[in-house]
Amino acid sequence: MTSVPRVTPRPRTPIDGRTLRTVCGNFATGVTVITSGSGDDSGGTTVNSFTSVSLDPPLVLICLHENSRLLPVIRSSGGFVVNLLTRQQESVAWAFAGRHTARIDEVPHRRSETGLPVLGDALAHLECRLTTEHDGGDHSILLGEVVGLRAPDEGQHPLVFFQGSMRGLGDTTAARRS
Repeated sequence: MTSVPRVTPRPRTPIDGRTLRTVCGNFATGVTVITSGSGDDSGGTTVNSFTSVSLDPPLVLICLHENSRLLPVIRSSGGFVVNLLTRQQESVAWAFAGRHTARIDEVPHRRSETGLPVLGDALAHLECRLTTEHDGGDHSILLGEVVGLRAPDEGQHPLVFFQGSMRGLGDTTAARRS
């Protein structure tokens, strides 16, 4: 067995949250709107903290702020939908991005077989059953088992988030929103 040298930790310097956000903003991510709920309790929020975790079983992970209005909706419904957005859906992403987000009935959508809202014209979507929730500091880490999905249509281009802006792949300029 090979020995791995130990690194002596330096004294801890507090990391400024704004600086951390700026540094992490250099990692391009896809843009999703997470939807959940039924009837008047339906909601959605824009999220870029999404990743595939496992193919067998099929698991994905999302993170929501501990004060997110969608978090209790997901807990109550027991599931959520990850809607992967197209470049043409930037306005939908912004509509669900703020503290005062759009209502599901304000955007084109349909209901999945289990009754969860699925956004219309999304690039693709994954319908998930909530399996586990973990503490992630000021966020909750939600693990979902994929129980339904739709693959993208040919010719669609994804919406991405990079350095504080939403854009399409290959776009050299993007409108920055605060």
